Amino acid sequence: MNIDIQAETLIPKRQTFSHVARRIGENKAATRYEEATYDIQATHNFHYRPLYAPEREIFDKSRTAIVMNDWHVFKDPRQFYYASYNINRAAMQQDFDSKFAFVEKSGLLNTMAPAWAEKVAAYLIPMRHYEWGANMNCQMVADAGYGAQITSAASFCGMDRVGLSQTLSRIGLLMDATSGVLNRGRVAWLEAPEWQGLRHAMEDSFVLTDWFETFVAQFLCMDGILHPLVFQAFETQGQNHGGMGITMLSEFPQSWYADNARWVDAVITAGAAESPENAALLSKWFANWTGRAVDAVQALAAHTLGDAGAAAVAAVDAALKNRARKLGLEVSP
Repeated sequence: MNIDIQAETLIPKRQTFSHVARRIGENKAATRYEEATYDIQATHNFHYRPLYAPEREIFDKSRTAIVMNDWHVFKDPRQFYYASYNINRAAMQQDFDSKFAFVEKSGLLNTMAPAWAEKVAAYLIPMRHYEWGANMNCQMVADAGYGAQITSAASFCGMDRVGLSQTLSRIGLLMDATSGVLNRGRVAWLEAPEWQGLRHAMEDSFVLTDWFETFVAQFLCMDGILHPLVFQAFETQGQNHGGMGITMLSEFPQSWYADNARWVDAVITAGAAESPENAALLSKWFANWTGRAVDAVQALAAHTLGDAGAAAVAAVDAALKNRARKLGLEVSP
């Protein structure tokens, strides 16, 4: 008996879901990111209005003063959906774990000058409380935002901030296994004069009602000032005091910040390009919250860098303003 096996080509009737095809074209294959984000925002047939804001729907475009013709323009240039996000972050975590193991095994933290080790404990460890606050703002954007592109990315960012907080906790435990450094960091966040300006700004951001202003305040302004100052300017100075171990461990937050900034820049650019009114409002929020952030870190920079602190803050401020101009915002000198 002869068996004749022939290959058959199966041509799918559709390349993707119809709601995605309406955006990208009928005969074009969609990416996983497009299928995971395009037009999955609930828009109709809500059962009830939220008790905490009965004047609005559960998902409501009016929760921000920013007006968009299409809320799906806030695409993440990294194209993160659940799988790609986890794969990317797992690789970053593996790299950090490798550096952490090397620093621990080689005892690099023991090479720091005692006076600088105290400064590291004073400026780095309280940052874990800042990162936890940033997570709260991320989840506010994810909750109140409109459009899956921006809300899903904000939710992922919130998990990043929890991870950064845990990373800083691990560094603190490596410095002092008894948790003494962590306890002192908590007290510093709550009581030290050099941290109270930033803590005040963070707590004020918690009560903002416009989720897009929260986005600008947290991701562009406060992060744009504090992350370069702490993880670059302070660490560069620390290398003169035997702080190479901390510099190696700080590479993880630096890499994360550069990666997250790609998404933040894309969102701000799209929002500002939509209309002059959007650009003006975003510029106003940027000026307000950048001013708050700069004022808030002056004492921290002076406490850490002494007389060089003011120049470090000025350099970070200038870099952030130049970045904002490239995004389409009106920024005063």
